[in-house]
This record gives sequence, C-alpha cells and structure tokens, in this order.
Amino acid sequence: MTSLNVSIPTPLKDYVEAQVRAGGYSTPSEYVRTLIREDRKRKTEEALEKALLEGLSSGPPLEADRALWDAKRHRLRSRLGKGPRR
Repeated sequence: MTSLNVSIPTPLKDYVEAQVRAGGYSTPSEYVRTLIREDRKRKTEEALEKALLEGLSSGPPLEADRALWDAKRHRLRSRLGKGPRR
C-alpha cells in the first residue's frame, strides 16, 4: 500500500474523526478508502445507466435470436480474416 497526504480544513478533519468513531472504522484512512471505493462504484453505475439509456433511445429493438448472433459472428470472423469455426 502507498500513502497520499491530503490537507483538509479542521472542520473536515473533525468530521472524519467523528465518522471513524461513530461508523466502526479503525482509522481515518479506512474511512477515506471507503469513500473513494463508494465514489468509484457510483461512477461505474452512472456510466452503466447512461449506456443503458443510450441503448433504449437508439431505436427500435431487434429480436436477438440465434440468426442475429450467427450473422454477427460471421461478419466479425470475416472482418478478422478468420473462416467459419468447425
């Protein structure tokens, strides 16, 4: 593990220390790591939600049956210069 020194105003330091005492964290570092992980998870979920919404608004749905996937697989193999799989 590596260290990162961060300067924060006294009221924020007091808040972090209070959260450590009240929230079952062993150190301020553990609390901050938890906040960073939660932020990263939130941003990942937001990106997924954005992609899903883009997909929903991209046009009428296609039926994803075996023929559709076979055609996609064939086009991809052709583009990559690979023949049909045997």
